[in-house]
Amino acid sequence: QVQLVESGGGSVQAGGSLRLSCSASGHTYVRNWVVAWFRQDPGKQREGVASINTSNGNPFYDVSVEGRFTISRDNAKRTVYLQMDSLKPEDTAMYYCAAELQRGSSLSPNYNYWGQGTQVTVSS
Repeated sequence: QVQLVESGGGSVQAGGSLRLSCSASGHTYVRNWVVAWFRQDPGKQREGVASINTSNGNPFYDVSVEGRFTISRDNAKRTVYLQMDSLKPEDTAMYYCAAELQRGSSLSPNYNYWGQGTQVTVSS
């Protein structure tokens, strides 16, 4: 069993930055996982924003965040990060991390493990 805990959310003004962390605990942490960040506003579908292969570090981004967000990992700390720069009000959402992709695109919500989320609010 794996537990994922997100942290680092908060309130910032447009143009600001935040760094989210996703820490994995439990007896399993696979160094060949896909780990992803998703976000969701109330009443909207959960959307994938970035993913990373924990083995080779290859990132993948949704077009809405490419060039502004950076995903990275530290396997020794069992943690995946999401550095968010040049934040916009439309980035406001609950952000979730997910691990162990079942099938399909790494930005589809087909993951075995999910965290509880951390809120990001960007004011104009």
